[in-house]
Amino acid sequence: MNAPPTTSMLRALPAEHRERLMSRAREVSFPQGARLFEEGGRADRFWIIRTGTVDLDMHVPGRRPAVVATLGRDELLGWSWLFAPHAWHMGAATTSPVRAYEFDAATVRAMCQDDPALGLGVAQWVGGIVVHRLGSARTRLLDLYAPYGSGGFR
Repeated sequence: MNAPPTTSMLRALPAEHRERLMSRAREVSFPQGARLFEEGGRADRFWIIRTGTVDLDMHVPGRRPAVVATLGRDELLGWSWLFAPHAWHMGAATTSPVRAYEFDAATVRAMCQDDPALGLGVAQWVGGIVVHRLGSARTRLLDLYAPYGSGGFR
């Protein structure tokens, strides 16, 4: 698989765009074991993790949710907010206490619509993360449930 995209907003976006987004952030914290969102729920916010870890999981019929990734410092938590119908594609739970910057999705989408350069930068940043995470999730699910593991892409 290819190397992961730049997941840190600090490295993915120009300073001007980072500053505009961060002006809309609010600091939040969550205890270990907090369920942040469920697959299929309304994606109305997203986070950039400052400290701690969060597991992303997917519903598997007849089994416990399968953990497909663990996110940590400087990583984007949540991408479903950017793409209609704005419903979570995975679930998320903290595996340690977490501090994060939280963003209101509607506000950021409006900022992106009003400033096409910002919108393009955010879309490329988030899109790269989506592609990487879906590939990782596929590999992880094959490792968990396929008879011979992932075996790589064919």
